[in-house]
Amino acid sequence: MMYYKESEQMALVRESAREFSRTHIKPHVMEWDEQQHFPKDLFHKMGEYGFMGILVPEEYGGAGLGYQEYITILDEISKVCGSIGLSVAAHNSLCTNHILSFANEDQKRKYLPKLASGEWIGAWGLTEAESGSDAGGMNTTAVQDGDYWIINGSKTFITHAISAEVAVVIVRTGQKGDKHAMTAFIIEKGTKGFSAGNKMNKLGMRASETAFLYFDNCKVHKDQVIGNVGEGFIQALKLLDGGRISIAALSLGIARGAYECALRYANERKQFNKKIYEFQDVSFTLAEMATKIDASELLIRRAGYLKDTNQKVTKESAMAKWYASEVAVEVANHAVQIHGGYGFTKDYPAEKYFRDAKLCTIGEGTSAIQKMVISRELIKDV
Repeated sequence: MMYYKESEQMALVRESAREFSRTHIKPHVMEWDEQQHFPKDLFHKMGEYGFMGILVPEEYGGAGLGYQEYITILDEISKVCGSIGLSVAAHNSLCTNHILSFANEDQKRKYLPKLASGEWIGAWGLTEAESGSDAGGMNTTAVQDGDYWIINGSKTFITHAISAEVAVVIVRTGQKGDKHAMTAFIIEKGTKGFSAGNKMNKLGMRASETAFLYFDNCKVHKDQVIGNVGEGFIQALKLLDGGRISIAALSLGIARGAYECALRYANERKQFNKKIYEFQDVSFTLAEMATKIDASELLIRRAGYLKDTNQKVTKESAMAKWYASEVAVEVANHAVQIHGGYGFTKDYPAEKYFRDAKLCTIGEGTSAIQKMVISRELIKDV
């Protein structure tokens, strides 16, 4: 690959993530899924392995790794459980990375060591009930009152809304629709007027906690503003370039897990006195699955390369996220079909990959939004 070659260090990173997933995640996957249990202790343990501060420099207590290692870790974890992969992605690329990328030095030294170690779990809030893709139409506001800001409103579909010790939220501090009228705040759990709603009952990703965040005259000191007032939306857009690589890597892991379970089943299951892999329809389907997974990884690795070398990645990350997420859904669908009736039961893993995959085409920008981003970037080259 032009953009990626697995080094000895990368092989060690992959094996560490693979072994962790086999030992600490795989035995509990269906239990957590059925109960919608968010295994918070697991994430504290992940901190010991460096998985909660993958991109955070060592000076702030992080692993000091790059996007290629990040992609590899997410791939291996998500191959075992998409829910856990999603939570690792949200913690690293959104809350933690927002602070790393845009916070001042005092804020970084206060929050990054706790987040990178897994002592604290982070949340990130942009989406609202009436403003999903149209983030500029948000209704949650902050009004300045001396040295404080008073925040009112709510955020929805927030990963770790209940369990997070800290959240980065983007709220409106000016006129609706003005991209320079939104500001990012760091808000700690226990702040008066700041609370979480009930856990959402979801189709997939059920072990990754999702809920509303509520702000009722929530009083936040001006020292908790990230960057300058009015920069929040611009920060979020830049952050989402990396966030799309996260969801692409999550999609890659889910697709790979679905493909591998389908391949094993096709090699074990017999019909008409031969393995079903020997039927051309099944073997050709698996060939298509494998090829599209490899194509996804190439797009993701390219985006990771550009990110690691500080190059513009808006188009490439959107391409990777769109393609990989759609492939994950397609591959998971084929995996269920190859399993036949058993694919529709919880006795086999195919159905969970199928349920989990769909979120990847929605979270951090729908497939339609990715196409919009890509097309806007393409026309700039004309």
